[in-house]
Amino acid sequence: MRLLKTLFMSHAPRRHFALLDAHGHCLAFKQCSLPPVGEGWVEVTEIHLGWMHRPLPASARVSPQVFRARHRQALVS
Repeated sequence: MRLLKTLFMSHAPRRHFALLDAHGHCLAFKQCSLPPVGEGWVEVTEIHLGWMHRPLPASARVSPQVFRARHRQALVS
């Protein structure tokens, strides 16, 4: 039964985040569907343990996505 539920329910994709200190060094990783609450979290392409306690490579960051409304409402004057 659990298998059927997982097949038909849609799940938000998991995203990867890294917690950076003031110097840009990686302190922690988190995998979740929504951005973590708090300062210092940035979205990254993958979780790589070799980045721990080191500066995060610029190529690891995911560029922020801009969401636009699908339908624009006409302005009524």
